[in-house]
Amino acid sequence: MATTPTPSPPPPTVPPKPSWDPHAGSRPNPLLRPTIRIRLTLLYGGMFLIAGVVLLTIIYLLAAQALHVGNELPFKLVGGSVQPTNNTCPEIIGQSSPDQFNAVLNTCMKEQRQLALDGLLRRSLIALLGLSVIAFAFGYAMAGRVLSPLGRITRTARQVAGSDLSRRIELDGPDDELKELADTFDEMLERLDRAFTAQQRFVANASHELRTPLAINRTLLEVQLSDPQASPELVQLGKTLLATNERSEQLVEGLLLLARSDNEIVDRKPVDLAEVASQAMEQVRAEAEDKGVELRGQRAPAVVQGNGVLLERIALNLVQNAVRYNVAEDGWVEVTTESRQGQAVLVVANTGPVVPAYEMDNIFEPFRRLRTERTGSDKGVGLGLSIARSVARAHGGRIAAEPREGGGLVMRVVLPV
Repeated sequence: MATTPTPSPPPPTVPPKPSWDPHAGSRPNPLLRPTIRIRLTLLYGGMFLIAGVVLLTIIYLLAAQALHVGNELPFKLVGGSVQPTNNTCPEIIGQSSPDQFNAVLNTCMKEQRQLALDGLLRRSLIALLGLSVIAFAFGYAMAGRVLSPLGRITRTARQVAGSDLSRRIELDGPDDELKELADTFDEMLERLDRAFTAQQRFVANASHELRTPLAINRTLLEVQLSDPQASPELVQLGKTLLATNERSEQLVEGLLLLARSDNEIVDRKPVDLAEVASQAMEQVRAEAEDKGVELRGQRAPAVVQGNGVLLERIALNLVQNAVRYNVAEDGWVEVTTESRQGQAVLVVANTGPVVPAYEMDNIFEPFRRLRTERTGSDKGVGLGLSIARSVARAHGGRIAAEPREGGGLVMRVVLPV
């Protein structure tokens, strides 16, 4: 009689987990690990023990001296007569009665002991004061040595804050909490460095991939518009598409510049804000004349350390906005620069529509549109003030907007000298 074979179990869907930990043998015993708690306990416990031994030794020596002084007889016998040995008991001379002599002697011994105790107290206080000064100085030095790794971590963090992501702590020494913190911080810096490198690579690739098709579209449209046999409808459509393509190019340029200007500037050179503002005004002068807007203002020298191209972008964006969002008649834009209290200030004020004060913070957000004419979508891509704020922050400065009485805005850029 044939038997039915037993079916084999199905193969596992995932590989089995190992039953042993390859790192188990290399992990130190937590009780034997030289942690900061154990080191501080041993350090301060040892300091307390040493200070106690020193204090007991000083107290023992002072007490021995006090007993020696307190037990010293205040008189001596010389040639059968009593003579005092110090000024504690001058009354002992001339006492012939034994009772009177014993009474004066007891009083003298009490005064002698009191003087000895007073001297012990005075010397003990002086010794305590000296030990306190030594203990505080020694404790300050030991605390500085124990906390020195934290200072190293702080200095590295400040250097990293200056966009130097290549810096590492690389803390050596015992495997304690501070070394674990430094190693974790190094791992975080490594991930940030990779992330920023990937971002820069993405910006570079996006700059090429986005600009190329837009440039091709612009060329094709311009070629089509140059055809004298094109119909009026086709010409109008080409102009509309060309304007849309130009707006897309401005949007791409603004986004790329905004991505590049978010980091702090490392390569700095002297830049005069007055020269930067004058160049921005010259670039916008033709547009201002077409709109009937007057450009004015006094520009005093104000030299800062930064990137001239990015700083010119701040001035150009502010002046362009001031010209484009202005009144229809008798409008003006005032651009001034000055240096004061270690800071360089660029101020761009203009006439224009009234902007509510509660909307001041919103105008710096990308693509944020106000309910006023100032942010009409036909006058820009909504990134000018966002780029200006990012560039100001990258230079360690700030930008603020204030509504001007009667309409318009006052834009103030403050940069460190």
